[in-house]
Amino acid sequence: MSLGVAVGLYGTSFGAAASAAGFSVLQACATSLLVFTGASQFALVGVLGAGGSVAAGVASSVLLGGRNGLYAVLLAEVVPARGARRVAAAQITIDESTAVATTSPEGLEPVGFWWTGLTVYVMWNLSTLVGAASASAIDPQAVGLDGAVGAAFLGLLWPRLREAWPVALGGAVLALVAIPLTPAGVPVLVAGLAVLPALVRR
Repeated sequence: MSLGVAVGLYGTSFGAAASAAGFSVLQACATSLLVFTGASQFALVGVLGAGGSVAAGVASSVLLGGRNGLYAVLLAEVVPARGARRVAAAQITIDESTAVATTSPEGLEPVGFWWTGLTVYVMWNLSTLVGAASASAIDPQAVGLDGAVGAAFLGLLWPRLREAWPVALGGAVLALVAIPLTPAGVPVLVAGLAVLPALVRR
């Protein structure tokens, strides 16, 4: 829950960025409610705010959100869900809920997944509303919210690096190579390829 609150507060940055890009408060809130993948949302408002087309904004958003599909494959066994619960689980399959679920003690993975995902979802959406409604009065960088997501995810990832550092290093190298050669969003997907050798060995 503490992770969810901390990361969720970063939604104020998105609300403010969406407002600066010309989104109404309702549009900003609808984006958070329906899309709910921070990086994808920022990519969408970034492209639209810079004068890009809706198609380019959506394409960037989809590329960045593609990693959540990989998370879903990973979580299918540890967080079983059917029917409406499966739809809800798909909506909150994000970096933080996946990280907590995969680092929780055996048998508690679903608890970590649901509490983290739902807490981030609620806080992110409330914060989006606050950020969009008071965009002119909030400077997310001044209060450090611009680094909250990265810091929280690194904190969750750090203990796993002892066993998975080759995959992390491989992903970093692939992303660095892809950055100058591919459009925004693609390096994240390319980095995911680093896990394939580990999967083949397993």
